[in-house]
Parts: sequence; structure tokens; C-alpha cells
Amino acid sequence: MSSVAKTRMTPEQYLVQERKAEYRSEFFRGETFAMAGATRSHNLIAGNVFAKLHGQLDNRDCEVYQGDMRVKVSATGLYVYPDVVVACEQPKFEDAELDTLLNPRVLVEVLSKTTERYDRGTKWRHYQSLPSLSEYVLASQVSPLVEIYRRTADEQWLYVAYHEPTQPIVL
Repeated sequence: MSSVAKTRMTPEQYLVQERKAEYRSEFFRGETFAMAGATRSHNLIAGNVFAKLHGQLDNRDCEVYQGDMRVKVSATGLYVYPDVVVACEQPKFEDAELDTLLNPRVLVEVLSKTTERYDRGTKWRHYQSLPSLSEYVLASQVSPLVEIYRRTADEQWLYVAYHEPTQPIVL
């Protein structure tokens, strides 16, 4: 057992540190969590999703961000870096730095062995508290599978799975 106490910080301290850091970290309840590097497959999937969404949303009032757009789940205090983020209408940011989005419309996570359980569980529970979120997309690296949780008009979450690589995915 280690006798070294973990250093806890405020969200403000986290943002100051994160904005200067060489590597990204997520933040929750005073603790930072270093993000692992992505695989080739992960980068290709995230890049393809970004490119498709960017092309589809080019003439709409939406912005698409890949990888480095931090999102804050205000209700829980979680700060994360989804793989792809879509914001529509007027994006809202935590401060004048414009690097922490508060109102994502769509969040995409490319699943990996080390993050899949977290992305499907704890992170998903946090994401559900985002009033602006209408769709949460999970893309598998190991099989042709894209899963979407879609918020319905009565605030329920509808699950849709796409198993065929040629099947068009509608967001």
C-alpha cells in the first residue's frame, strides 16, 4: 500500500494545468486521468466519422470537432475528450478560451479494450445528464458494429445497432 496521497485539484486548477499540458487528461471530482494513446484503427475510425459528419453538416448550423474538443458535463463535473463531437445552433463554452464545450448534440466514442467498459457504463451515465445531447454513438474497432443511443421526444433513450458495413447510418 502506498503512503503517498493523491493531489486533488479544483476544476479551475485542472483547466490551467490542462491548457499547458503536452498530454490530455480527463477530470472528475478533483482527480485527473491520463488518456492513453490511440491505435491506428482508432484514429482511422474517428477520422472517417469526423469526415463523414463534417461533409454532411457542411451547410448546416453545426460544427464538428475531432479529438481535442473538451466537453464538460456540467451536472456532474466530468471533463472528457470524446473522439468526435457535434455542436449545433450556438455552441456554448465554459469560458473565453472556447476549448470546453457545454452543449454537444452528438458524441462519438471509438471503443477500445481499455475504455469500452467505461464508455458504455460510467461515462454514458454522465452523458445522459447533458440536456443538449440527442445521440451517443459507440463505434467498435473489432467488428462491424456501430451503436447509437438516441434521445426520444419523451426523454427516453432508444438503442439502434448497425451491423453491416454497407448499411447507411442515420444520425
